[in-house]
Amino acid sequence: MTADDSYGRLDDDDYPAYTMGRAAEMIGTTQGFLRAIGEARLITPLRSEGGHRRYSRYQLRIAARARELVDQGTPIEAACRIIILEDQLEEAQRINAEYRRAAESGTPPASDRL
Repeated sequence: MTADDSYGRLDDDDYPAYTMGRAAEMIGTTQGFLRAIGEARLITPLRSEGGHRRYSRYQLRIAARARELVDQGTPIEAACRIIILEDQLEEAQRINAEYRRAAESGTPPASDRL
């Protein structure tokens, strides 16, 4: 990978740029919390060649949401389920909006054109 390739990934929300320690520091939690939400399968960090966990910005946003719920007293397993359901709802709303726009314009939705 060249330096130019690396710079292009700076804006990539899915690029696993953060170590576990840095990720925990960024969202104000412990490494154990990150391990726990990984065990609950809320997020699955990628692994470096040395086997160390690496987190993306997208995963950090999810982890921060989990921390917020846990800080409010929600058990970690329930917090993970809530976040998964929120994500599914958001996706369903996005698809519904796409179908609504397609119906109004008379063209098939993008997902039907594949």
